[in-house]
Amino acid sequence: VDWTVVGSELEALHLEFTWIKEFRPPFNIQFRDDKGYPYLAVSMGEEYPRAFLARTRVKDGTTYFGPFTKSWAVRETLDLLLSVYPVRSCEKSTFAKARRDDRPCLLGDIGKCAAPCVGRVTTEEHRELAHNLVGYMNRQDSAVIDDLGHKMKEASERHDFESAARFRDQRSALRSIAERSAVVLRDELDVDIIGFASSELSAAIAIFHVRGGRVRGTRSWTVDTELEMDPAAILEQAIENVYELDAPPALIDVPFEPQSSIVLSELLTLHRANAKLKGKVRISVPQRGDRATLLTSVTKNAMLALGEHELHRAHDFVARSRALEDLRDNLGLFEAPLRFECCDISHLGGTDIVGSLVVFEDGLPVKDDYRHYGIASARDDTEAMYQLISRRLVRLAEERPAMRYPTTLILVDGGQPQVNAAARALQESGVDGVAVVGLAKRLEELWHPNSDFPVILPRDSDALYLVQRARDEAHRFALRYQKSKRTKVLTSTLNELEGIGPKRVQALIAHFGSPTAVRAATKDELVQVPGIGDDTAQRIVDSLNASETRG
Repeated sequence: VDWTVVGSELEALHLEFTWIKEFRPPFNIQFRDDKGYPYLAVSMGEEYPRAFLARTRVKDGTTYFGPFTKSWAVRETLDLLLSVYPVRSCEKSTFAKARRDDRPCLLGDIGKCAAPCVGRVTTEEHRELAHNLVGYMNRQDSAVIDDLGHKMKEASERHDFESAARFRDQRSALRSIAERSAVVLRDELDVDIIGFASSELSAAIAIFHVRGGRVRGTRSWTVDTELEMDPAAILEQAIENVYELDAPPALIDVPFEPQSSIVLSELLTLHRANAKLKGKVRISVPQRGDRATLLTSVTKNAMLALGEHELHRAHDFVARSRALEDLRDNLGLFEAPLRFECCDISHLGGTDIVGSLVVFEDGLPVKDDYRHYGIASARDDTEAMYQLISRRLVRLAEERPAMRYPTTLILVDGGQPQVNAAARALQESGVDGVAVVGLAKRLEELWHPNSDFPVILPRDSDALYLVQRARDEAHRFALRYQKSKRTKVLTSTLNELEGIGPKRVQALIAHFGSPTAVRAATKDELVQVPGIGDDTAQRIVDSLNASETRG
């Protein structure tokens, strides 16, 4: 199921969209291209321009509109356009036969082709029709519709009712086409709005093509990013790729400045000039107004594209199997780790230390087996990891007989010190058949205990994606437990205050949104809560400050 997020129900009803197929560019980032989707094309490079449905884009002077998600949408739009701009739409063989027989096809007889094949219009007149069609599709919605309205009125006043009816039908057809696009900008701007979303391994870009204030098309794709690649560099390469074949509009909205923004703007301006379009290309980061609102919608589409990409990758059985086999081969395991566990330590400035353990079977999380641990006292992350692994291995020996698959790998969040601590706990426990590996964050290296060199997995490998996903899941689970603990402590502290009953505690949390926000509130902010006076507010501040000092 494909979808595009927009800002309102009206936009949702009108917006047509597409998701884009996959291809590989030369700079080792995987893009998705939209070559398989239908376009409305006008072959302005021919002597007698032709309007037709196309599925590929070719540099031959043809102008393309789209992409559309369905071919029927292109045909329906083309049928409406031909009733206003009756340009040729037939194949070369059909056109040649009509010229040879001096007899037009059916479209010429019903008024949906000007029949240049038999000389009903001159070459120049037919080209003017094609220019007008392209101009309308580009942006001239209201101007052309208003002009037809004036012509209809003038013809009616002259009692030329046949012409008036023709202008009426043409006006109605163009309105039908215009209503297919959501009005998203009050000003009739031509702008491409680009959204961006990223994770550690991937990024997604989404674009809304707005012409004349209306969304004319959308596209989105995902990229597998290189090691520590700057988002600004990814955005720059994406923009270069988008306008490799298409001339850019004079305005491009982005969520942040791309790398080498000035040079990129000059390059795109040159592309416009080569396409015989005037005006310098300006790359802008909108801060407020309709464009900023639309940028939010486009960014949501990028986030959805990224989420869909990662979800598909995570649930792809072939990819999961390949990931487990790659882990076996690269880590030197006896068998693929059909069940592995990942541990993480989280703390706040050395206090409130907690540990988490998440479990993956067949490359998928098993949330019923997740565990969290309170670490009472530890000098550092290394000692905390030792305590966590020691406690886990005691239970592991008891749980093993009932497991669907035995745990054969424990992944710890950290580098050499953390994995050595985990290996020491494993050795002392006497549990066998379990390997321990650490995943260091900055360079995403895998470390064996007491090893001089890390294991480096390819950045685009399914194995690296799987272990990173497990590490991130363990980190998320640890943070959630830590937040829950602090919330309970803070709520307990409030409940212990004299004169602060459960109702006032709930009123405070309801007013500020969370216990953490209550802790951050000043006395002046606290007295804004119904039932909290100056004295009570001061007691709350003093008590929370004291508990924070103790904690």
